[in-house]
Amino acid sequence: MTAFFDTAGEPRRVTHGCATFELPILYFRDDLFLLFYTVNAERARAAMPSENLHPVVLPGGRALLAVGAFNYIDTSIGPYGEVAVVLPAVHGRKPLCGVMPALKEGDYPDFGLVVLHLPVTRQVARDAGRGVWGYTKFVADMDFAITPEHLECAMEEDGRHILTMRVPRRGIFRKDRRPLVTYSVKEGRLMRTVIPATGSFRMALRPSDAVLELGDHPLADTIRELEPSPRPLLSRYYVERAAILPEGEVIEEGVRPLEGHRGRDGDGRHEVRYR
Repeated sequence: MTAFFDTAGEPRRVTHGCATFELPILYFRDDLFLLFYTVNAERARAAMPSENLHPVVLPGGRALLAVGAFNYIDTSIGPYGEVAVVLPAVHGRKPLCGVMPALKEGDYPDFGLVVLHLPVTRQVARDAGRGVWGYTKFVADMDFAITPEHLECAMEEDGRHILTMRVPRRGIFRKDRRPLVTYSVKEGRLMRTVIPATGSFRMALRPSDAVLELGDHPLADTIRELEPSPRPLLSRYYVERAAILPEGEVIEEGVRPLEGHRGRDGDGRHEVRYR
């Protein structure tokens, strides 16, 4: 049986900005927790960088938004924090029913996550993400709280609150071998990146004790503009997880830019409290 990280292939050393590192990037251990909301479908469509990207729309006519926090504990580029704001979508033919892409995720043909924002706590992670994949990364400060009851991330930039999210540690257990697929824009080209992953998670439907508080930062305003539901549709946290981040592939030319917030240089705060 082939070990998971043996599938990564031979590493290749690259430099982008202040970041010199090997591709693919290996993620050995992290805390990942997410909240899924329904949002205004027309506004989700307007956020797509390509007419060939179709947001996943559920029965009832609402699209999906996911906000996820990563506390990267052990990776080949060192520890750091990251928050993802993404819109699940399908590239190419519009799906007849959004339920199947939503359920199958990375196992559904051409499903992926359109990355709207991807703040991180280290400049090396920002420069690597923007340089290789065109990810909309900027440097922010993140405080994680990992407890037996919940996982929490509070994020700010220069003292300006962006968001605070909390995910309860409960729900149905499931093993997960599906790849994480992202869509991003680099220099006018639509990039598709298939990220092999392995792990297990617990998920809860409509958790009443989940929290997403939005601050007064421009990133928070872009979430509000999508008109998220007052309560999350789903929460998810990973009991264990590992991933391999390779280079992406260009699947479309001449798409709309997706630059995101640029922010400052230098590293941000990455504090983790266990209690």
